[in-house]
Formats: sequence, C-alpha cells, structure tokens
Amino acid sequence: MRFQDPGLTSEPPCTEAPEDHRLFRRDEFWRALPGYADVPAETFDSHLFQMRNSVTSVGKLMAVLGDRVQPGFFKELAEGLSHAPMSVRLTPFLVSLIDWDNPTDDPIRKQFLPLAPSILPDHPELHLDSLHEQADAAVPGLTHRYHDRALFLTLDTCPVYCRFCTRSYAVGLDTDEVEKVHLSANRERWERAFEYIRVTPDLEDIVISGGDTYNLRAEHITYIGDSLLEIDHVRRLRFASKGPAVMPQKLLTDDAWREALIGVVDRGRAMHKEVVLHTHFNHPNEITGVTLDAMNLLYSRGVVVRNQAVLQRGVNDNSGIMKLLVKRLSFMNVQSYYVFFHDLVAGVEDLRPTLRSGLTIEKCVRGVTAGYNTPTFVVDTLGGGGKRDAHSYEVYDEENGIAIFSSPTVRPGELFYYFDPIDTLSDEARTRWVDERTRKQMMADVMQEARG
Repeated sequence: MRFQDPGLTSEPPCTEAPEDHRLFRRDEFWRALPGYADVPAETFDSHLFQMRNSVTSVGKLMAVLGDRVQPGFFKELAEGLSHAPMSVRLTPFLVSLIDWDNPTDDPIRKQFLPLAPSILPDHPELHLDSLHEQADAAVPGLTHRYHDRALFLTLDTCPVYCRFCTRSYAVGLDTDEVEKVHLSANRERWERAFEYIRVTPDLEDIVISGGDTYNLRAEHITYIGDSLLEIDHVRRLRFASKGPAVMPQKLLTDDAWREALIGVVDRGRAMHKEVVLHTHFNHPNEITGVTLDAMNLLYSRGVVVRNQAVLQRGVNDNSGIMKLLVKRLSFMNVQSYYVFFHDLVAGVEDLRPTLRSGLTIEKCVRGVTAGYNTPTFVVDTLGGGGKRDAHSYEVYDEENGIAIFSSPTVRPGELFYYFDPIDTLSDEARTRWVDERTRKQMMADVMQEARG
C-alpha cells in the first residue's frame, strides 16, 4: 500500500450526528416557495400533484421560485444543464426541500441541479458505460454478471433524474451530451428476459430496476413479479426504486401501485420466496414525516425495505451526516444495505469523493447502530468487476489516486481500477495525469504492483 505525504492523508475526526434522528418535519415547507404558496396539504401530498407538476426545465423552476434566488443562479443552472448527461426532472417535494436561501451549498440541489461554476473536467479514464452493464447484457436490458443473479432493466424513465446516474447511457431523454440507448417498457423485450432467466437455472436473484420501477404501471408490477415468481429456480426479487426518497406520497395515495407491489410480496412469501424493495436515500434532509408514514405503511404490510446510498462530495461525505442518515433510516425500519462510492459519470466529477475519505467515514459509522442496519461501503469497479468491499483493495496509490481491486468470483484472475478525483491530488500528481503516456505508465505500474 502506498501513502501520500502525511499532510495529504490526515483523516478528519469522527463527528457526531448534528440532530436527533427521530425528528421528522411535518410543517408545510412547500408554502415558502411562490409557486406552491397556495397549495393545501391534501393536494401537495397527492402523488398526482407530484407527478403532474414535476419541474422539467429551467423555466418551470423559475416559475416556482419567483424571486427567491438571484437571476444569476438560473444562468449558471442553464449552462450546467447544457453540459449534463441527464435531463432535469424534480418533484415539487424535492424542490421544496432545497434550502433556497443557500442553494449553492444545499445537498439536495447538488444531486439534481448542476451549476456551471462547480463542474470539473471529467476523469480521463471515464467511459459512458463505465460498469460495462451493456457488455454483460445477455439480452437487451438484462445484465448477467454475477453467477446467481441478474439486473433486469425494465424501463428507461424515472420520477426524477439524478445528475450522478450510473445509467446516464440509457436513462431519461437524450441531452446535448448523450444520445441514449433506449430501453422502453416493452412486453416483448421483457419476455426475452424471462426466457433467458427460465433457461438459466443458476439465476436465483433478480434485481428489477430501470430507470425506476416507480414509473411502471400497477399491472406491470404484477405481470413482472408474477412472471418471475413462476420460474421455479428464482428465489429472490428486488424491486429497485428511488421513489420513496423523492415521492413518498405515491406509496400513500396510489393505492393500485402500492397494492400491486404488496401483492407480489405476499405471493412470494406464500411460495417461500423473498420479494423486497430497495430504495435510495442519500441525505437525511430528504426524509420527512410523510416519508415516515409511507415506510410505516409498507412495514405494517410486511414489505422489507433496504437502502443503497451513494457517497457524494459535499452531500454526505461527512461522518456526522452519514450517522444521522443511517440512524433515521433505522428508525423507519429501512435497512442500510450499501453505500456506493460514486461511479465515474460524465459531468459530475465534483461529486466524487476519494477512496480514503469514504474508508474514514465507514470506520466512523460502524458501531453507531446494529450491524444489520449498518451499510457496507462498496466500490463498483470499472470494467465490470462488480461490487467490492472498499477496504479490500489490492493496492491503493494515494499519491496518484489509483486503486486496484480483484474480483475472484466474478472475473477470476482479473484486476480492476478505481480512481480518485484528480482535483483532490497534489499539484505534482495532477501534472502527471495531464500527459497520456505518463498516465498510462502510472496505471501500468500500479497494476504491476498489484500483480506482485
């Protein structure tokens, strides 16, 4: 293992969570925005209002905010979006939770609305499908990388679009930067996936994702769930959705969708098969009293919910914030499953933390609550090596920001890279990354060290 100079490797102390994890705000916070000032609670807390009033352009955001922010903010946002791989889409719920008195530093704004001054050059080793999900696709929309499980991308839309989306190659509308690989909700394509799963008896675990399963119709939830449950060797289903974090109202007011999901869960349990919901909270500010109500309803109906967060610079790369998130999720009976290190994604280098910072946070978080509610910090390695415990690197050259991981089960004998953001490195290291020949030699040297 290599180390940087002591001044560059000093770890910050563990910090305490900033507030009580049992505090769930129940005020009418949306009324602070001119566009929602007259919206009553019963309207705002409807999934139909949330869906029909999603913010999908700078102009719509301006109409909601009025004079709450300076005009320069919208100019920076428009310029940032022109270089983004994802189009903009936010629910009124999310928009209202942003601190518009200080939007530049707000952790929710950072995840969804890019401001031009904060955008950094992409890492030179970035590729659009950095995790090789398409390369490992057995049929369109079905990635089979791990021996006993597969990722089923059922559609290519979401209730909101995250700046940092790993699937920016396929999710959402085309942008100025990216022409997408489209995976629309299509029964013919789904049937091809089902047929592959039927004839592949090793597959026991299917992640049903997208896009986002929140955008599937209720009958689609039932159709997909039942079709997979009927395959004898399939034992576990995971419906993946960021929906509970960005539109919890749907779980309370869209009875058809909620009951379709619960119906699949109940049928699975009767067949001695596990069906769970995996969601995606990144910051405690995303959680309100409505969120708690939605999670309590699912829990009362026997639905297991797990969370997969993404570690992001300036959002949650702080041990106190991560402790609060884990504790608040635990209080809602949502199990913290993974914290992913931010993947290499175009246009969001400013959000990626270093490997060292995440390892430090993981040590601070471990022990704050029961082990089954404590997340594992993982790196999804470049090139299709799959998820690896962040502590399990073979070599970590901190001076040059290069880590090497092995993946003995997924790709025996192969080694895979993960890179720190270049702007976090020393001046000398940043200079080395500029020259392609020097960069390739650095990478080769660290790879050789890993090979022994």
